[in-house]
Amino acid sequence: MKNTRVLLAKRPSGEPGDDCFRFETVETPELKDGQVLIKVLYLSLDPYMRGRMNDVKSYASPLQIGDVMIGESAGVVVESKSSRFAVGDYVTAHMGWQSALVADDSYPMLAKVDVTNAPLSAYLGVVGMPGRTAYFGLTELGRPQAGETLVVSAASGAVGSVVGQIGRILGLRVVGIAGGAEKCAYVRDELGFDACIDYKAGNLPADLQAACPQGIDVYFENVGGDVARAVAPLLNEGARVPICGYVSSYNAEDISKAVTPMQIFGALANPPEHRFFVVTEWMPQWPEATRQLGQWLREGKLQYRESIGDGLENAPELFRGLLKGKNFGKQLVRVATE
Repeated sequence: MKNTRVLLAKRPSGEPGDDCFRFETVETPELKDGQVLIKVLYLSLDPYMRGRMNDVKSYASPLQIGDVMIGESAGVVVESKSSRFAVGDYVTAHMGWQSALVADDSYPMLAKVDVTNAPLSAYLGVVGMPGRTAYFGLTELGRPQAGETLVVSAASGAVGSVVGQIGRILGLRVVGIAGGAEKCAYVRDELGFDACIDYKAGNLPADLQAACPQGIDVYFENVGGDVARAVAPLLNEGARVPICGYVSSYNAEDISKAVTPMQIFGALANPPEHRFFVVTEWMPQWPEATRQLGQWLREGKLQYRESIGDGLENAPELFRGLLKGKNFGKQLVRVATE
């Protein structure tokens, strides 16, 4: 079986152009004992990938030139020399932008998934890494209490949409921030947020203040920049701010010079409890979160939306679109059909 993979060809300055990616097709190696061959059906595109293209110190080491682009995919086992995985098993694996994967069955980021719990593609979104990020960031760091006001930036996105819906399940007043009237209508009317502010309308600070008359108790940060600045003065005493990311700065020419949410909230006279987090902090509890998210999905308490582009060859363009907010919901690449 041939494998097409996408490598980091050069480091981007600003938006990553096509010259930052190199495609190559190779034969998959013969399986050794304890290995499986996976046909990739979907690849997840996520904002964090942009940071890993930079040669800067971060929570995870940067990609090196010639490395396969990082990312998680979902697929089906087509050949197995493992007692743990059979041909026909559906799996997710964190092995980058590739069309076929050879994985050791002991690899911790390879997981069998139950497609009766949720559809396969949802394991890259609402019940997968983004869903778990929302679940642990909100429940563990946000520590939400019924009746409080929760504000979520990038509210129509893969993480933000789940954060707000969990907030509603837990009895909070939920206010989203999203870009454009269509996304805001979706967040309000389909996801059930109490309000959604369109940051593109140009009156973000005033609109946010009007939507949060009791101030803000929990702010789930995905965006940073002007959105964080609009939120900061409305934070109540004892507010909690889980920082998932700050996508507004990811295409900066020099991200080390970008103002981070840590700096914005840390500079307040009465700073909220705030910290950056990654979902791997709660890895032992991932199965429990996946089950809970799947149950809410089946009960109709969680809705989700996907933007699916076809063909691995289109991944770079779809990735650029994601960083500009062109996607609606979780951005996936359909690499192959079964």
